[in-house]
Amino acid sequence: MNNLTLRQLRYFDALAEHGHFGRAADACSVSQPALSVQIKDLEESLGAPLIERTTRRLRLTAFGEDALIRARDILRSVNELGDMARAAQSGLSGRLRLGVIPTIAPYLLPALLRDVKVAFPQMALMVRETMTANLISELHAGRIDTAIVALPVSEPAFAEVPLWSEEFVLVRPQSEATAPVPAPEALERERLLLLEEGHCFRDQALSFCTLPTARPHEGLDGSSLSTLVQMVGAGLGVTVIPEMAVPVDTPTAAVSVSRFSGAQPARTIGMIWRNSSPLAPQLETLSKVVLKTGQGLSKPLPT
Repeated sequence: MNNLTLRQLRYFDALAEHGHFGRAADACSVSQPALSVQIKDLEESLGAPLIERTTRRLRLTAFGEDALIRARDILRSVNELGDMARAAQSGLSGRLRLGVIPTIAPYLLPALLRDVKVAFPQMALMVRETMTANLISELHAGRIDTAIVALPVSEPAFAEVPLWSEEFVLVRPQSEATAPVPAPEALERERLLLLEEGHCFRDQALSFCTLPTARPHEGLDGSSLSTLVQMVGAGLGVTVIPEMAVPVDTPTAAVSVSRFSGAQPARTIGMIWRNSSPLAPQLETLSKVVLKTGQGLSKPLPT
């Protein structure tokens, strides 16, 4: 046990996450042979194999699964020790790892990065864009410090800070600009284009339109809101997007943007972080900058 190191635990964590020596090595910025040697040394130190090596896939052993839980606990504690040191400093400084979901990142980040640089010149913001489920996992593991997501996430281990609400709008082909706006339940009869599975915005749109989340896949899902808007402009259907996407994604597409009648569908955007994070006071301060930036993105819909 004397030779066990934090580097080995980090490589093991990356290997378990990526399930592949090459991808884990890339994530750790080392060569694959170097990572393989460290994993082998770790196994020798522990006296038991952590993974099953086959030609087709990599799988954790039963001991490896138990060891991974302990390893991630250790790495999280080490990360929080660093957080404590940063929290002891005045203001926000050093590296801060921020996660953002894809239906927020392209619209918020350009302005937010500028505003954060002005408000906290000593802070280096490291951004990770991925889906909510991945951000929750990475926040639990201590690989990011905080995330901007659609609330609620309903994780007891996290603090949730609601920041602002934004409405959803209907995007139709330009040829339908003068047609009456259909009621949400009527969208079931339209070809409703959605983000691919895994995006929380997909489920929010289906919920608003009173459609089942397990609707049949028609091969017309998109990987981004921008793609959906372009598909609408090509006459493939209609879609629903958040208001902040309108000035970015719709000007170059032949589409019409309309609000729904009656109660407006909306989502709440906020920040989350671990309840145990020593950086909580600093993250509260950062959330005020995020709020100010987000509110500044609200613009009237084009007429």
